Amino acid sequence: MRTKALLVLGLCLGLAACSGYRQPPTAFHETLTQPYRLDSSDRLRIIVFGQEDLSNTYVVDQAGYISFPLVGSVAARGQTQQGLASEIGAKLRQGYIRNPDVSVEVDTYRPIFIMGEVQDAGQYNYVAGMTVQNAIATAGGFSTRAQQTNVDITRQINGEILNGRVPISDPVRPGDTIYVRERYF
Repeated sequence: MRTKALLVLGLCLGLAACSGYRQPPTAFHETLTQPYRLDSSDRLRIIVFGQEDLSNTYVVDQAGYISFPLVGSVAARGQTQQGLASEIGAKLRQGYIRNPDVSVEVDTYRPIFIMGEVQDAGQYNYVAGMTVQNAIATAGGFSTRAQQTNVDITRQINGEILNGRVPISDPVRPGDTIYVRERYF
């Protein structure tokens, strides 16, 4: 009986060691309380009050810039919405508009990616307030072989790519890649 108990304990410890679980870094969850940072594929609604010809929708390109009339390329990657509005306003003040009032809103966030044991893996639109469970539901739900209690998320923070294992109740950020693992039993 004792040998059987030791065998079961050894098997459990061995499986735990093979699980590859890593607590997400603290920066992983800190981003949830910080202002949103713009990045490639974000679609922005930029309004210059009183200047209908400049107010339009702009997409952040792969290099992290938007092309704005009169001033040319403006770096958007890593900026907050308010920071980008201030930068555009400052550039417009340099000989174009005396006192521009600029507003930047995110029209469409960059997509999220869902991979692994889901019905329909792929790229999906991010919706503000989305959790991992909501994201998996948009991908058709879990497959029959899915590990349904937690997932692995890859998230880019300040140019650094971080990985972490989180419960399905955790919030998702735009640009996240969610990987649903296969269960063993």
